Amino acid sequence: MAADLELLSARELRRLKRAVPALHAWYREQARELPWRQTRDPYAIWVSEVMLQQTQVQTVIPYYRAFLAAFPDPAALAAASEEEVLRVWEGLGYYRRALNLRAAARALVAERAGELPRTLAELRALPGVGAYTAAAIASIAFGLDAATVDGNVRRVLCRLVALAEDPRRPPFAAALDELAAALLPAGEAEIHNQAMMELGARVCTPRAPACAACPLAAPCLGRASGDPARLPARPRRRELPHHEVAIGIVRRRGRYLVDQRPYDGLLGGLWEFPGGKLEPGESVEQALARELDEELGLAVEIEAALEPVEHAYSHFSVTLHPRLCRYLRMDGRAGEGRPLRWLTLAALREVPMPRANRKLLVALAQAPRPRAARRPR
Repeated sequence: MAADLELLSARELRRLKRAVPALHAWYREQARELPWRQTRDPYAIWVSEVMLQQTQVQTVIPYYRAFLAAFPDPAALAAASEEEVLRVWEGLGYYRRALNLRAAARALVAERAGELPRTLAELRALPGVGAYTAAAIASIAFGLDAATVDGNVRRVLCRLVALAEDPRRPPFAAALDELAAALLPAGEAEIHNQAMMELGARVCTPRAPACAACPLAAPCLGRASGDPARLPARPRRRELPHHEVAIGIVRRRGRYLVDQRPYDGLLGGLWEFPGGKLEPGESVEQALARELDEELGLAVEIEAALEPVEHAYSHFSVTLHPRLCRYLRMDGRAGEGRPLRWLTLAALREVPMPRANRKLLVALAQAPRPRAARRPR
């Protein structure tokens, strides 16, 4: 245990370690047949671990298959454009993960003939690979004795030791990491790590742990406490902010204007219709005119209001208020260096876009046909 924090007595730790073989036997019998468990390819395992970050298994499965079909090895991923990678990733969220995968693949091809490194330090040097992902790749792909501690495993560990504190706080996080390492039998990291993650995902769940089905129930101090579901402490959920957003669907000669979000921000690299948040007291029309002028030096004539679109992200939600607009003019401030494109409706379906903008495409396909207009200046 950590020098300043003892989670278990030596006797309790020995008892818990004696139960680990039962955990492995349970996993061999009960493990789900997931596609990344059917391969020994380090690249495929790496892709799965990156996709599974903050994303549910059932959501990941179709994306995992599509990604490997499009980019079956590091060389294929390295050769792809950022736009091609983002288009396959579209809808999975946390797009920086996809860009980091591509950047790491390019480094592997350039420096290691496309082979993943086999040490934790070298894995962690790859873009987007942190401590957990490095340990998962090293243990599952290469059999290295490295314990993985994701959210599911952290919850299992907290309940095993009846830890009621916030496990993300430094003293407790470090102690849980040490406990995870202490429970790892030498030479069995591949099955052990996956068994711990499976246990947290399917048995030791957040709200209703199925203690009767748990192979670690006997030594579990959380179960002995009588109320394991209260463990560990959960931070109070903050109310998610909501934003009202004006969107301009600006058309010119059968094409529509989109701009690209900065790569270093939210939804980086994706293409979207221009617009922005309403300020207090503004109407949608006022906000749209202001945003288009400030961001793009763009003047338009609003022709129609389309149905609002609701969308929720992980940390906020939005209501998009789309307005179908006719292009009038654009001055030299266009985009502040952000790339712009004029695309047909068919071409819009092929570029990577935020899911909320995909919803706008449905409304756009049903929008009224453009009326005859003056030639724009």
